[in-house]
Amino acid sequence: MKSSPPSKKNSILPSLKENWITKNPFEEFKTFALSTPVLPLDQIVQSTEAIMDRIRWGYEKLLEEEAKELVWMVQYNTIIKAYEVAEKYVKEIDYTAEDIEDFCFALENTQRIPYLIPGPAGIYISALCNYVKEEEIVLKLSELKTEINLIGFRLPKGKRLMIEGDTGDFTGIGLEGGELVVEGNTKNWTGAGMRGGKILIKKNIGLHTGEWMMGGEIYVGGRVRGLGNIVEGKVYERDKLVYPGKVRYPNLYY
Repeated sequence: MKSSPPSKKNSILPSLKENWITKNPFEEFKTFALSTPVLPLDQIVQSTEAIMDRIRWGYEKLLEEEAKELVWMVQYNTIIKAYEVAEKYVKEIDYTAEDIEDFCFALENTQRIPYLIPGPAGIYISALCNYVKEEEIVLKLSELKTEINLIGFRLPKGKRLMIEGDTGDFTGIGLEGGELVVEGNTKNWTGAGMRGGKILIKKNIGLHTGEWMMGGEIYVGGRVRGLGNIVEGKVYERDKLVYPGKVRYPNLYY
């Protein structure tokens, strides 16, 4: 009787086991890993600071030429002259609407700008708004401690300026067809001398509203404390037309 040959099963398995090596199934995908792009953050910050430095420099030059004595009277010829100076410097700067908002807060919160005078500051900010590339500008100024005068001066047709917060005197004067929206209150002489366009004040407005305005419309969501000597145009208080109207006496409560 022949004996069966010894089984090779036991001799083969150990050698196979010796060759078993634990392998990461995702190893082959390592070569396809994407490299993380490095953003030039330092360059962005440096560029932003450079733009702000140029905006500040233009404002300081305006103060040197128009407010050397730190006393600034709001007169028409003074406003025109100051605006022409502001235009000269603003035209040379490449900036955005966000840079304008940053500048507004920089006026109060940095030592690099010598002082904030509401008149020249408003003229300079108006020039920035009028020459920025964007057609719609939003300035979130509700946390600003100072109410800036003359903001919206000569806002041209095709531009829309929205301000979150209150503004001072002479808001939107000389408006030239643009649309100015103030989410809060404005003081006196709002829309004075405006030639066209629209001003919308969500809350209350002061005295001399629309003084010598020659066109355009002013809408007030709250109260109009008093009207100015209006030449032509329309003023609404809470959807009610108050000029032209039966009562045309200036600076009376309506």
